Amino acid sequence: MTTTIERTALPTIGISLQYSHTIGRAEFSGPGFRNPTAMARAEDDVMYVASRSYDYRPDGKRITMCTVGEEFISEFAKGVFEQGDGEPVATDGAIIWPTAITIGPNGNVYLADEYLDRISIYSPEGEYLTKWERSGDGDGQWNKPSGLVFGRDGVLYLVDCNNHRIQMLSADGEYIGQWGELGSGPGQFNMPFGIETDAAGNVYVADWRNDRIQKFTADGKFLMAFGETGDGPGQFNRPTDVAVDRDGAIYVADWNNDRMQAFHPDGSFAGMTYGQATISQWGIGKLEANPEMWEERKIAQGLDREKLFWGPIAVECDDEGRIFVVETARSRIQVFQKQTPLFYGVNERVAGGGGRL
Repeated sequence: MTTTIERTALPTIGISLQYSHTIGRAEFSGPGFRNPTAMARAEDDVMYVASRSYDYRPDGKRITMCTVGEEFISEFAKGVFEQGDGEPVATDGAIIWPTAITIGPNGNVYLADEYLDRISIYSPEGEYLTKWERSGDGDGQWNKPSGLVFGRDGVLYLVDCNNHRIQMLSADGEYIGQWGELGSGPGQFNMPFGIETDAAGNVYVADWRNDRIQKFTADGKFLMAFGETGDGPGQFNRPTDVAVDRDGAIYVADWNNDRMQAFHPDGSFAGMTYGQATISQWGIGKLEANPEMWEERKIAQGLDREKLFWGPIAVECDDEGRIFVVETARSRIQVFQKQTPLFYGVNERVAGGGGRL
């Protein structure tokens, strides 16, 4: 007998998230994204979404500026390459492998590029301002920057992935301090990736290769860690990002398990979702402009899988209780609205073999 898995939303004691809508469609330019890796939300529901695209398509590498309601505003930082010794070199303002994006205290946009070991800075309108390129392992240098976030006091926390540490910089790039080293003990990292701060100024790091989340004070003192390798509740398979809402609830993009998990402020498991996507407004617009695509969808098999996450790489929260989950492979963002008091997790019912939550 063939075994199939049915994933359905069932309530569990914890945090309730109601699916809202989906933003995006796969595009190399204009409305849409192409393999997005990170997003940041500014005032007035403006979003900045960084797309990595493909190595052979530099035109898809860009930052899309749009709204939560899918109003396309503009795009910038597009991939413009110069060839140097057989390797692509991005011109000032352009990107190759973007990994993180955040908004500074002055409204400027900061983007990390792991290929170039570069932090590029843009105005809120997308005008290129300056860059920091400091490859190395010394103070204020980095090797594959993978996460960026500004703390409560205006400190920029940078995840220095291949140096297995967190660095602190000013908004102007001045080195302030650092913590971390390679390892699996408290305060150690193995290729850390995403980062977040909470309302109290504490810092959360997605410790990618150690399959856990670590929490620190604003100056790097270890507070707690949770998670372990696996696919059960509260376990991770390469977590790529972490977000914390105004109530202290913690959300984790569990990348290789294709899900987003939620946790209470103490790190205890609160629930999970594998995604509930519908077609975005941009997607509907494209289908309506190409009627043959609707006909192709009518005969396509397995379209129910479209609602599920595939490569959730980043997660963000805002003060309105919304959670945004960025999916690289499906070039979209699923948006959820926090409710109370139950979180709709996922029950897996295995035909012919029992079930588990």
